[in-house]
Amino acid sequence: MSEDMYLAYDYPLLSVFWTMLVLFLWIMWFVLLFRIIVDIFRDDDLSGWAKTGWLVFVILLPFLGVFVYVIARGRNMGRREIAQARAQQQAFDSYVRETAKGTGPSNVDELAKLSDLRTRGDLTDEEFVRAKQLVLSGHGPADRAGPAASASGR
Repeated sequence: MSEDMYLAYDYPLLSVFWTMLVLFLWIMWFVLLFRIIVDIFRDDDLSGWAKTGWLVFVILLPFLGVFVYVIARGRNMGRREIAQARAQQQAFDSYVRETAKGTGPSNVDELAKLSDLRTRGDLTDEEFVRAKQLVLSGHGPADRAGPAASASGR
């Protein structure tokens, strides 16, 4: 093997572009195929048998199945995707609202109120320390209102 082999000369630039184009189209084909399969399962209007029929058609005869599906049901694919995106956004927004709402004032608010009461002289230092420990341990004024109110009412 005295002769050096140069692969760049054996594979011209135009062939590189054709290979890249074919690879790109092949990847796009699989993206379209998987989007159609997801759309088949996402559609609530189709019965189970119709979903099975479309799925078998798309998998067994992929080119024909995908083209027929896009022609027959392609118009509503975008609508179904938008509806699902809106539903996910609404679910996320309601989750954020529920989480942000909380169950009451935060520890920071409670500690600020306690500090204000102490600076006004309404609480002694000992009462402030006990109340601060209660707030930081998670037993805030809502949890101790029942027993404290009954104890002070006696």
